[in-house]
Amino acid sequence: MAKTEGKVVAQNKKARHDYFIEETYEAGIVLTGTEIKSIRAGRMNLKESFARVRDGEVFLHNAHISEYEQGNRYNHEPTRARKLLLHRKQINSLIGQTQQQGYALVPLKVYIKNGMAKVLIGLAKGKKNYDKRETLKRKDAKREMERAIKERMKG
Repeated sequence: MAKTEGKVVAQNKKARHDYFIEETYEAGIVLTGTEIKSIRAGRMNLKESFARVRDGEVFLHNAHISEYEQGNRYNHEPTRARKLLLHRKQINSLIGQTQQQGYALVPLKVYIKNGMAKVLIGLAKGKKNYDKRETLKRKDAKREMERAIKERMKG
């Protein structure tokens, strides 16, 4: 399990709502010069992005990194597929697990760690609608309990 350190640049909040996250992996991202400058400026979006294993390598698709303002002709394509850097054993286990029915690789957050951009990807299983409702009910109940405890401590 990876621990996040450093500045969180982008977070995929919808992922934990739509999926059960079973395992997480920390991966590096292969970027161009203008992409890392744009990420450091916080101009990245993970909505509707996903990771896929292809030809023994993992790629991040649909992650939007805005063009760098001072990039002129050296700018990058905002939603191009970017290679993720993982260990061979991790990739082999992901290949086996993602071939099972209902499993997907979902990026959870992107952060800067020791000057490098890292992405936290999760091996996820899709939730059904009743699972999503159950999660919301549990969250509301927890919030109500905390509110009651807080009021009781005041009074």
